Amino acid sequence: MRALSSRLSTVLPYFFALAIGLALAGTIFPVEFLVPRAGQGWAPQGDAAQHAIAQRYFIGDAWRWPPLVARNLIPPEGLNIAFSDGIPLQAMLLKALRAWLPAGFHGIGLWYAVAWVAQPVAAVWCLRAAGETRLLPAIGIALAAVSMPAFINRYGHAALTGQFALFIALGFYLRLVRAPSAGLWAAAALAMVATLLVHPYLAAMALAVLAAAPLTLLLRGDGRWVGAAAGMAATIALVGGVMLAFGYIGAQGDGGFGQFALNLLSPFWPYRSWALGGLAPREIDATGHGGWEGYNWLGLGLLLGLVAVLALRPRATMAALRHHGGLAMALLGLTLLALSFRVGAGSTLLVDLGPAPGFLEQFRASGRFFWPVGCALLVGVAALLARAPHIGSLAVLALGLVQFADATPNRRAIAAWAGERPSWVVDAPALRGMLARAETLTLLPSWPCVPPRDPLGDHARQLQVLSLAAERPVPANTMYVARWRERPVCTDATRLTTPLARGELRVILPGARDQAAALMPGFASLCAPLGDLMACRLGE
Repeated sequence: MRALSSRLSTVLPYFFALAIGLALAGTIFPVEFLVPRAGQGWAPQGDAAQHAIAQRYFIGDAWRWPPLVARNLIPPEGLNIAFSDGIPLQAMLLKALRAWLPAGFHGIGLWYAVAWVAQPVAAVWCLRAAGETRLLPAIGIALAAVSMPAFINRYGHAALTGQFALFIALGFYLRLVRAPSAGLWAAAALAMVATLLVHPYLAAMALAVLAAAPLTLLLRGDGRWVGAAAGMAATIALVGGVMLAFGYIGAQGDGGFGQFALNLLSPFWPYRSWALGGLAPREIDATGHGGWEGYNWLGLGLLLGLVAVLALRPRATMAALRHHGGLAMALLGLTLLALSFRVGAGSTLLVDLGPAPGFLEQFRASGRFFWPVGCALLVGVAALLARAPHIGSLAVLALGLVQFADATPNRRAIAAWAGERPSWVVDAPALRGMLARAETLTLLPSWPCVPPRDPLGDHARQLQVLSLAAERPVPANTMYVARWRERPVCTDATRLTTPLARGELRVILPGARDQAAALMPGFASLCAPLGDLMACRLGE
């Protein structure tokens, strides 16, 4: 009986966390969102469309080296899907299973369900590493973790909903400072590689958390810090090796570190709070670039829990900070990175330190780096509050329930987004018919040739045409990439002077129509209007 009771005490917290995640994923995301197919009657939009296009092309391409390159996009070099946020970890698995997938399937919608199920489970795993194994606190932290506003508010950017990786990193940190071993470090290293293959931002945050393990042991005067430092060095070497092998090294982006930073008031600014949202009708911003990337409202449940811990257990709180000094320093560093070189409070820019060092320009959306701080606060508050005399377990459960209720507007917003069925702005049925007979697609203007402000809306048309082409997928000449080794340049004029090839479908968007009419051989006879577009092909 004692053995059965022990097994139940281990399994039940995970069972409830899993049930919470499955219930929420099942009620928020429609089936057709989770399991997309070719031929759907609605148009994917924005970042989600870019991610889906990248995955579809990658799944439809041959295996090659480097493993993440899809040569059927932007030939001959191809597209590394890591640079279009195609969630390589998932994409490689789906590619291995493509013979059994529906036509035109991609996993971007499904990833949201994975993230919503994994988030509460990973939080329970982390809380158990902190020494709290009872059922009610586990249910409380599961509810709170899946209600973290910064987690819910990532819709539109699927890979970054994988914040369960941050709870996993925290769980490894807590285990490694208690009982480090070679096997545990090996598991942590593999988890860091997997996190990299979800998104590099998440990997940078997770590695910072894990690097706190040897620092904490050093500050405690624990001689095991040497082995922990060796484990961390091996982990960094493994992640660096995967980055090199998979083509991550040498990429650059648009820069702009500090444009999308954490505002000093963001953790306490209750935008989309069910209880306090009337005090904050919009996101807070001092940089002029909007506050979405820096959105980090901690949630009413977590803030009340933090106040309760400081009031009821101040000595235990200070002792925990000293005991985990390395983690506290890592989280402080991540907070400073999130604040960036342009520090704002409310709508006021308090400090502008000027241009950042070049390596920081890779992290334009610096406000994201506060996410591990929110996760660590939740785990720490739950663990400390659970040990309060008499009321601990119920207090953590109450924290979770308040956090869950307070996140209602955010859940409604993501459910509304997942349920949107935007209309096509291009003639989807006609283009599908043409693409079914095409061997290649040339889409003009190509991505780097569209003006930054895009007065004609060609970027939206590009995404829709590429979304249709990706259903097969038809090799295409252009695609948006977030990072590159050499900045893309506009070569449309040269391409337009090239005669149409047999099997080529050339789609001319409004921004390139005049140039095509002037430069393209046979434009008048080979191109026909298709709504706002011109579709050009040789006679069959």
